[in-house]
Amino acid sequence: MAVRATVGRFPENQEALESSGIPWGVTVTPFAGKDENGSPPAYGSDGNLLPRCENCWAYYNTFCDQEQWAWTCALCGTLNGLSSQAIARYSLPHSCAENLSSFIDLELPLDESEEMQARLVYVAAVDLSSSEEFLELIKSALLAALEALGPGSLFGLATFSHKVGLFDVQGPIPVVKNVFIPPDSDGSLPIELDDVMPLSSFLAPVDTCKDRIASALEALKPTNSWERTTAAGQGVDGVLLGGRGFGVAMEALLNYLGSEYGNTFALGRIFAFLSGPPDFGAGELDTRRYGEQYASKGEDADLALLPEQTPFYKDLATVAVQAGVCVDIFAVTNEYTDLASLKFLSIESGGSLFLYTNTDNSTLPQDMYRMLSRPYAFNCVLRLRTSSEFKVGNSYGHFFPDPQYENVQHIICCDSFATYAYDFDFANDSGFSRHTTELPMLQIAFQYTIVVPPDELSKSTSSSANRNKHSLQRRLRIHTLQFTTAHNINEVYDSVDPDVVLSILVHKVILISLEQGVREGRVLLNDWLVLLTARYNDACKLLQFERGNSATAHVDVAFSQCPQLHPLPRLVFALLRNPLLRLHEEGVHPDYRIYLQCLFSALGPSSLHRAIYPILTSFATPDKQAFPRHSLSRAALITSGSPIFFLDAFTTLIVFYSSTADPALPFPPPQDCLLRTTINKLKQERCITPTLMFIRGGQDDSTIFENYLIEEQDVEGSGFTSVMGFVSFLEEINHGVLEYLK
Repeated sequence: MAVRATVGRFPENQEALESSGIPWGVTVTPFAGKDENGSPPAYGSDGNLLPRCENCWAYYNTFCDQEQWAWTCALCGTLNGLSSQAIARYSLPHSCAENLSSFIDLELPLDESEEMQARLVYVAAVDLSSSEEFLELIKSALLAALEALGPGSLFGLATFSHKVGLFDVQGPIPVVKNVFIPPDSDGSLPIELDDVMPLSSFLAPVDTCKDRIASALEALKPTNSWERTTAAGQGVDGVLLGGRGFGVAMEALLNYLGSEYGNTFALGRIFAFLSGPPDFGAGELDTRRYGEQYASKGEDADLALLPEQTPFYKDLATVAVQAGVCVDIFAVTNEYTDLASLKFLSIESGGSLFLYTNTDNSTLPQDMYRMLSRPYAFNCVLRLRTSSEFKVGNSYGHFFPDPQYENVQHIICCDSFATYAYDFDFANDSGFSRHTTELPMLQIAFQYTIVVPPDELSKSTSSSANRNKHSLQRRLRIHTLQFTTAHNINEVYDSVDPDVVLSILVHKVILISLEQGVREGRVLLNDWLVLLTARYNDACKLLQFERGNSATAHVDVAFSQCPQLHPLPRLVFALLRNPLLRLHEEGVHPDYRIYLQCLFSALGPSSLHRAIYPILTSFATPDKQAFPRHSLSRAALITSGSPIFFLDAFTTLIVFYSSTADPALPFPPPQDCLLRTTINKLKQERCITPTLMFIRGGQDDSTIFENYLIEEQDVEGSGFTSVMGFVSFLEEINHGVLEYLK
């Protein structure tokens, strides 16, 4: 569990917070195997016996004062009695994880029903209202997925178009049974899927049926347009107007699986593969809202295309959560599919949303394999507690809040990359008093379930019955952190983590974009940087005055006296240039914007930095690095004199050989060189598969690489200003600060 704060030293009170201009909050990656310092947790058992505060319900931790019969809560200061069992337990303090480390992971006891259903269920729902190329890609992806699934997993294959198809692959040859979706369907099929095929026939054990599942995949064929148009009854002059009954299919599958949640399986995952918008039956989406009419209606397309047009998929996510099923949506299409409406089904059920604009260079098979190969937790509960002087303001991320308890989030499925964010407010006017020795405290508790392989289980149990089967394990992970407070504004600035500040800003601008439109998001970001620059200059002026220097009218927009703030103007400039905040008329596809919103709001701070402001490195040869970091400008390329550049933009990796590079340098770089080792390491550490490109300047088209060199590009994207790029952006901020100070 990695926890990173926007500031390492917290502001003393509300006045100090406002005068700093820095957002105050943290990012939390709960299922990360190590903490923010790279240390693993102390492991232990009997998490159910861990003492809890009677007042604030925080867990006992290493920061608590312990006496023989009692302990004082480090978060609220309450004195709590210890049970006789706890007294005996703590008589040997070094035998308990909670006395060894402030970062612990304890096993919890399972009830009998949980021990019974350790199986995981995976269902592929494949769109047949598609092309041969689409289905070939899906077949490759699912064959890769089958290789990644653990022993004991169950797999079901379903298809959808104007009908829903279920495959039984447990006999000698795969059998498919179809049920037609009525054109006027309200969401329900004329017959329950249970009556079409028993769930036990549909869900096949991967261990014994892998070859027959592969045969069933090979048999998939797209439904022809005549068949769909006839079924949909919506053909006009030979033009197909329906046939992708995605909403009906998903609702039916969720009800089908939900009936066995807790009996047959512990977690279900549906992989939904879409080749276009749902256009038939319940959940049908009207894609005409993306078109020329916004120009004629005078509507703001950046605002109009971001909200969902129907609550159908948000409601369906609730059904998924109750059924214990997480839905991953893979959209392979370049047509408008209205991901703004569809996204809720994936992100609110704990799944992911993927968008691939074509089938040719899609990384879908690699993404499927990677997603299923890494460990993940499920049925998770996340709770953040603070000491009494401050409280959680907003929480951000792909979870659904508990309907009863404040600051409790439920996450159906969580991998080691999934990151959540919180910002803080002061609970009272006094803040953190200078006259007390108590320091700000933060405690994050994460309760989760994992599937434990037989070899790991055999270490903790000798039962021969358990040796060949996977088991569930319920665990409680707790990370308690103590922070210091800043005595003046310079101590706040010196402790800033710019990557975490960027994370909080991205969450805030996504929210404001969804509510008020992209333009408002841009304004918010610009105004924040003006305010921060003004507050920083005000603090420096006070500093100069104290040292006897006269204050000048010069505005330091580059934060030259504070290295921690120095990256922020570049990050804000890059965020304004990012498709997340570029305007509709600049050609940003609304589905791509929604995809970026979903991706960025789940990334950790370091990954997000790369996605917003890519890292550019130079190499003298494929085996020797020249400079670790360059600004994203053509001038940096020219002045460095290096022949090879490597750009890491998170989703894309580019190796660029300059036009002046020595022809004797091997191209592309050989497999055993330093550059390739660097690339392979980065690919391994990514949550998605980045696209790797090799470009030779002067011979290949280098537009893709040059588009990343944003510092000479105009922040508005129009490119018509006389002085373009980052320099003129800083001048605008300078002007804004002077206006603000007036």
